[in-house]
Amino acid sequence: MAPGTRLSIGRAIRGARAYLAVAGGIDVAPVLGSRSTFLPGRFGGLEGRALRRGDVLPLLEDAAALSQERFGALKNTDGPSVRWSAPPQTVPDREPVLMHAIEGQHFAGFDAASQRAFFDAVWYIAPESNRMGFRLAGPALARGDGGEILSGPTALGTVQVPASGAPIALMADHQTTGGYPRIAEIAYADVPRLAQLAPGATLHFAKCSLDTAVELRRDVKARVDAVLQSIAWEFGH
Repeated sequence: MAPGTRLSIGRAIRGARAYLAVAGGIDVAPVLGSRSTFLPGRFGGLEGRALRRGDVLPLLEDAAALSQERFGALKNTDGPSVRWSAPPQTVPDREPVLMHAIEGQHFAGFDAASQRAFFDAVWYIAPESNRMGFRLAGPALARGDGGEILSGPTALGTVQVPASGAPIALMADHQTTGGYPRIAEIAYADVPRLAQLAPGATLHFAKCSLDTAVELRRDVKARVDAVLQSIAWEFGH
């Protein structure tokens, strides 16, 4: 786009989040190898805060030249060309969205009714959700043993259940350890689709084995690798 061009992004038809790529990247100081913003910690990005009207994001010095190079390669009609696009499976098109989940470390500690409810109920993304965790509204889950647990490691897609009984699916900015019971682990391949759900969206869980979760991840990786190979072929890298 030429300097001064205004880009308008309308309402999403599918999914809840969009990404704007800038050739070369945005010229802000990297933190832990990333230029993204971590709002709870107030670091990274632009002054560690959310963007406001009137903000100006500096681009890396070679952004204009790199853009011309990339568009020049796309317009080149000599030789073969490859079609590529982001895998549509990452953006859900119907609800409730299916999430494969493995029984978590503390699944057996929940009473039988809660175990059934977790996999039978339709859950809603609560308004209090954020990048640390998506809070799920639905039937309250209760532990049958009532005992205390030690804090343990958490992962992207871990589903914790605090004292309120409302599950929390941990997302990109999740903590590394947690003291709440872990009722399930969402298959890694399904987390990108979960991330595209807005508050009020619905989902349900389907029990799966570790082997199934591994196969789902391999399938996603194969699709992404195919896209990356197509891009590399198109630009000659």
